[in-house]
Amino acid sequence: MPRFYIDPPAGSMVSLTGEDARHVGRSLRMAPGEALTLCDGEGNDYQGVIRQLGPESVTVEILDKTPSLSEPSVFVRLYQALPKSDKMELILQKSVELGACEIVPILTERCISRPDGASMGKKQARWQRIAAEAAKQCGRGKIPLVRPLMGFAQAAAELGQMERGLFLYEKGGQPIGTPALTGIREIGLMVGAEGGFSQAEADAAVQCGAVLTSLGRRILRCETAPLAALAVVMYETGNL
Repeated sequence: MPRFYIDPPAGSMVSLTGEDARHVGRSLRMAPGEALTLCDGEGNDYQGVIRQLGPESVTVEILDKTPSLSEPSVFVRLYQALPKSDKMELILQKSVELGACEIVPILTERCISRPDGASMGKKQARWQRIAAEAAKQCGRGKIPLVRPLMGFAQAAAELGQMERGLFLYEKGGQPIGTPALTGIREIGLMVGAEGGFSQAEADAAVQCGAVLTSLGRRILRCETAPLAALAVVMYETGNL
């Protein structure tokens, strides 16, 4: 069933405008009386029926409201060290599809990419749009937040305060499925850039309360590691 994002509705009648309205009428060729699903981006789905349809506006009557079934039962925050080129865009898109709830770009010792403030602001805005598009494509009930660039020390402190903070370290640690994840409601994952993490960063993360974890004996690319980790976490928590 077609799905569209809206602001939380104030009543039983809502309007789709602009590109959404054109998509309903021109691309999908829908007509009054047909059903569609609306989502408020806060975890609620609304079953609706088209009542009026124009070239730039579609009026939908909401018939029912239900919690979104597509949201994972666990809150996962990904702390991703800035990679080179446009790899972050792929990581964002696929992380959202896999169920990440927040993505935090971080700056570590071995990050090659070090954008200035103005450039970073533009990147964050673009990344948030990519996250929103990915959420719409895969039917998420919430649009994951892409937070501003964060320094390593602050990110490690946050990771250590989460119910389960996993620091993916290429030089070893517990297999990622070893720390019990069943019943955990909040998980943080920290993944390095192309050069991985320094020993000092690993030590600092442990001191903050994070658990060193491993994805096996092979060294995964920085765009592969977060996706593999998310897949394991979603499987272990019954969300895959």
